[in-house]
Amino acid sequence: MKLLSFAIAAGRQFSSQATFFEKKNWGKNYFFKNKKKYDGSGTKTPKMPKIKWTDEQKQAMDAVCSGKSVFITGSAGTGKTFLLEHVIKKLKKIHGKSKVFVTAPTGVAACALNGQTLHSFAGIGIADGDCGSLVDMVLEDKHAQYRWRKVKALVIDEISMVDANLFEGLAHVARTLRDEEAGGHENKTWGGIQMIVSGDFFQLPPVLKERKKKGAKIYAFEAECWSATFDLQIELTTVFRQSDSLLVQLLQGIRKGENDPDDLKLLEGCCSGYEPDPSAVRLFPRLTDVNMVNKEKLESLNEEIYVYKAQDLGDNKWMKQLKKGIAPDELELCIGARVMLIKNINPWRKLVNGATGTVVELCKVSKEQYGMDDMCSHGGVLPLVKFDSGFELVVEPEIWVVMEGDKVVARRKQIPLMLAWALSIHKCQGMTLDKLHTDLSRVFDFGMVYVALSRVRSLGGLYLSGLDPSKIKAHPKVLEFYHSFNGDQHDDELSISSGSDTDDVHLKDMPNSSSELTLEKVQDVSEEIEVLIPWEGKEKHSGEPKLPSFVLENLRH
Repeated sequence: MKLLSFAIAAGRQFSSQATFFEKKNWGKNYFFKNKKKYDGSGTKTPKMPKIKWTDEQKQAMDAVCSGKSVFITGSAGTGKTFLLEHVIKKLKKIHGKSKVFVTAPTGVAACALNGQTLHSFAGIGIADGDCGSLVDMVLEDKHAQYRWRKVKALVIDEISMVDANLFEGLAHVARTLRDEEAGGHENKTWGGIQMIVSGDFFQLPPVLKERKKKGAKIYAFEAECWSATFDLQIELTTVFRQSDSLLVQLLQGIRKGENDPDDLKLLEGCCSGYEPDPSAVRLFPRLTDVNMVNKEKLESLNEEIYVYKAQDLGDNKWMKQLKKGIAPDELELCIGARVMLIKNINPWRKLVNGATGTVVELCKVSKEQYGMDDMCSHGGVLPLVKFDSGFELVVEPEIWVVMEGDKVVARRKQIPLMLAWALSIHKCQGMTLDKLHTDLSRVFDFGMVYVALSRVRSLGGLYLSGLDPSKIKAHPKVLEFYHSFNGDQHDDELSISSGSDTDDVHLKDMPNSSSELTLEKVQDVSEEIEVLIPWEGKEKHSGEPKLPSFVLENLRH
């Protein structure tokens, strides 16, 4: 009985604490409970459990460590970008930070990896020309030439949005420039560069100024150099984002553009006449709709609006990329505003990219302490957000950077929130949402329905309107590519991660972004290294203090 009383008392003491936990390199982030004044104290997060690689992950990492070029693919929620985080850390150890360049076709995806856009790395502007004109563009940019000749490993994420001509053209640039600098590379597809490419071609396609003629090359895998680029092409087959087996199977059909009658019945069940949960994020294909809904909702609250202006530093050339990223130039907040985290704060409490909540208070803080000079229209004020999980957090400014190799060339400081009554399908790629509402009649491109629906964790959190089976479509070329790529076996091999019953967490798959990550040391291919791991397994592996389960349950509520 004494032990029981002690455990209950300990649980109550833990659950009543107002401070959150700080992890190395995260900055100070705090958990508040009925507390309006920010005092700046915090304690360290307990050590997390170790994880084990799956065969697919180990195969990819082994190939990377041996200098091979690798293409990593898989359906939404299998952790492509997460695995990429591991790969990038390893590449920087092998080649040196200054010789590894991390890129993506969009500013949002590039900023998520602390990288740069593929176009800015390459020095090719809008890249409308043929291979020869691309080389001419680079030869006019001495900084671009330097990058091409210096790079040892080039990472490209979200490859589905890179078209065939651009992929082929960049390979030509690499061969041409690196043949002059390091003889003998001319016979290698990318001039001896180790290529690490990631993405899912069933997701959003390249953004083209005009639709190409029937039969014309669109996707990167159609480039003549595609097969010759890679030593290994591997598909991750375990879904981590959704634990709902019905939803996982439904999404696999939608991914391939199938209109299975049973799947359509499931979707119809999400289209019932009742009002969606007010906390559900509305997804739109067009940004104009997103901005309109968020503006209307914010103004309808009739509360005083606080404006947070981003603090930027860097050359205008690189600042353009940050402005296209997810952190807004200006953020308008007020009490009652629905918001979403756009950066990882503390995965241990599931306060990650995509977590939603409501602003319940605006707390006065020292402008000097948090470097908020001229950031907020009302001086030193930070938002206190009550997240849908029940936790409350005073959200501090965070930093986004653009890296050129190992050099920071631009940075943006902003509150890591965005208004979340509505969100664009393009910006939600990689996020995980508990509840979402979308009008499927509005989608207009291949993969949009799949990207939208695959953001949600379970069918219970999915609200639909405008269900139109004709909008569920996959490009025939993508279907053909995956059929030949994997012998059409990926459906049979698909599995769902359910955590581990041992003290180690098996990474059977990972979240599809860096949105659910935390730092930990794990056993790498040949050594112990610090890596990023997802935090979505069973609660017993959450890294919380080892107290009895009923005490931990008290802690969570």
